[in-house]
Amino acid sequence: MNDPPAQNTSFTVFTLNGFYSLGEWRPFLFIPFFLLFVLSVTSNSILIYLIKSQKSLHSPMYVLIGVMAVVDLILPIIFVPNMLFSFLFNWSGISLTGCLIQMFGLHFVGTFQNTLLLWMALDRYFAICKPLYYHKCMEMTNFLKFVAVPVIRNVLLIIIMVSLAGRLSYCLTNVIDHCFCEHMALVQLACGDTSVNNIIGLVSAFHIPTADFIVITLSYVVIFTSVLKSGKAHAKALNTCITHLIVLTFSLTSALTAFLSYRIKNNISSNNRVFISIVYLFLLVVFTH
Repeated sequence: MNDPPAQNTSFTVFTLNGFYSLGEWRPFLFIPFFLLFVLSVTSNSILIYLIKSQKSLHSPMYVLIGVMAVVDLILPIIFVPNMLFSFLFNWSGISLTGCLIQMFGLHFVGTFQNTLLLWMALDRYFAICKPLYYHKCMEMTNFLKFVAVPVIRNVLLIIIMVSLAGRLSYCLTNVIDHCFCEHMALVQLACGDTSVNNIIGLVSAFHIPTADFIVITLSYVVIFTSVLKSGKAHAKALNTCITHLIVLTFSLTSALTAFLSYRIKNNISSNNRVFISIVYLFLLVVFTH
């Protein structure tokens, strides 16, 4: 670990050392994460090709699934290659600018996945509960109204969070105890007051995935109630809703555990904290369709 720089100076290059305590066993992590990466890229590429090539799949729901596949293709590319090179060749260096760019990409794409699931829930709501208004509500002009608000919310919160992190002075150490540039993993290396960064991080964590999860859950409750009352057969739609809820529950639990582990005194080891963060990202990438 490098010594702290002289006072009033700040590190501009960092080392990502997630799972460093595994020592000589660390390179073996390349195998499972490489296989997950290949699975993610292959499955999402096939899905994108099928939706693009089959005209029968050009309905609003499948378009949303196609957009989700594109997002799920982008997310692992942002952090997995870096992580794999770190495991295999110990190439762990990253500049502060690169770290902030990666942080923005990870948080924006991650929150965009949650927002896509929210749009899918709205699509299922109109298709099952308001079928007569479905095509009108899902027209592009009307749909963009639903899209604009959550996207603007996500972008503003994440820009504020990353900008504030970029203004800090990092003079404690340049070793980030993570496999990628997670917000609090970087912020905790700063000297000086980071209370505002903590607050913005918590607001982002609770206002985006948690708020979306609540809205999605409420919409699915309405869907379930409507189907049970009407006796309509929507088994496929209900299976999709249940799958989304299960994935969201596990991913939200993982995300909040990872976020809060930096802020609340706990016995979670460094390796477990990093593993929980990675599981959260891979849960969304592999199982959200």
